[in-house]
Amino acid sequence: MISRNFKNVLVVSIGFLSLFTAYGGLQSLQSSLNAEQGMGVVSLSIIYASIIISSMFLPPLMIKNLGCKWTIVAGMACYVSYSFGNLYPGWYTLMPTSVILGLGGSPLWSAKCTYLTISGNMQASKDGKKGSDVINQYFGIFFFIFQSSAVWGNLMSSLIFGQDTNIDFIPEEQLLTCGAADCGFNISVNSTTTRPAQQLVWTLVGCYIGVGVLAMLIVGVFLDNIDQEQSSQFRGNREPFCHTFLATFRLLKDWRLVTLIPLTMYSGFEQSFLSGEYTKNYVTCALGIHFVGYVMMCFGATNSLSSFLFGRLARYTGRAALFLLAALVNFACIMVLLFWRPHPDELPVFFVFPALWGMADAIWQTQTNALYGILFPRHKEAAFANYRMWESLGFVIAFAYSTFICLEYKLYILLSVLLLTVVTYPIVEYYEYKNPTLPVQEGTYLSHKETIQTCDKNIISQTQM
Repeated sequence: MISRNFKNVLVVSIGFLSLFTAYGGLQSLQSSLNAEQGMGVVSLSIIYASIIISSMFLPPLMIKNLGCKWTIVAGMACYVSYSFGNLYPGWYTLMPTSVILGLGGSPLWSAKCTYLTISGNMQASKDGKKGSDVINQYFGIFFFIFQSSAVWGNLMSSLIFGQDTNIDFIPEEQLLTCGAADCGFNISVNSTTTRPAQQLVWTLVGCYIGVGVLAMLIVGVFLDNIDQEQSSQFRGNREPFCHTFLATFRLLKDWRLVTLIPLTMYSGFEQSFLSGEYTKNYVTCALGIHFVGYVMMCFGATNSLSSFLFGRLARYTGRAALFLLAALVNFACIMVLLFWRPHPDELPVFFVFPALWGMADAIWQTQTNALYGILFPRHKEAAFANYRMWESLGFVIAFAYSTFICLEYKLYILLSVLLLTVVTYPIVEYYEYKNPTLPVQEGTYLSHKETIQTCDKNIISQTQM
């Protein structure tokens, strides 16, 4: 029989899998599907700008009032609204729903990270294991299931758009402008990004809305409310609003968090490059929009498998070795992308880059999330709010300059942030190695009834020496 905590990890993972089957598919298509006046990329910028704003105050406020479970459900509803906005995409539909999604994004991810950290510490205390090992394992399982959403969401888009009978031939003159050979500003007006038939767009978005609503039902019905008592106590002893509002910023006094900012922002830069630049300037330009889904499926598959593998491998290799591997893989990919000129005759190569990128991204995601949970066990909500805020800032900056800077310079910026990360992250890792952060005591995660039983059995040792 699986443990109750493991069951909850599976429920959260499957809920996010269903939700991001929709959002991940839409995000991959925005730069190509809604290319007119850069509307798709602008909507993504607004999403992550809104996430930054919500990170400043919403996660601690919502998690402590609603608890992790209902914060996740509320955040999922915000994501579903963005799918509705894509039914009739325009400035007056995409932009408001982008803001709504962004406001719900940070509480959603902070609640998920907090939930997995609490579950990991609870299970570790029951099994007598090290908390960081169980947390690493739970984040690995989550990202293994969650990252496969890129497979299913992009498979849906490719199968549906593949039915379009108006797929155009790509002229040789256009192929000369693909990749870093050209700025990439003129790709949005060529024939390969001709919008698919409206009926096919409606079919795809309708499917995405359906799986988004399913995600809300899965979490709402099957997920245990493990922090219900803490939420009730918070509502009964409510802190001043300004205290909760500033919780995210107060944590910036910790130099470790400040030093991790380049690492966290790089996560946003590298994800936005693949979904916004690679799909548009390499795949759509040389192969056509109907290939975007297939290529991103390759990313999702390797990301999912690598997340599961590295989540388990971290206990033997440590985080630092894995981060080094991810940095080397990304560095190699960036250097090759600077010189590669994509052509339809080199079809397998289009899948190699997202496969390698997916492996590296799996490390950035699983290990960075676990690192935040391990370093800041007593300020989980504020820590993960900071994580979403700085990661989102990376997204915003990358999407903001997307229509203004040549692709070559975008690759140089990505490379610069990666090198800064390689310099700053080891400082935190070395300090943690010399001065390990103590996990939160077991009693913090026990229910009220369990706490009473524990105290009754251990009255003599109740006071720590």
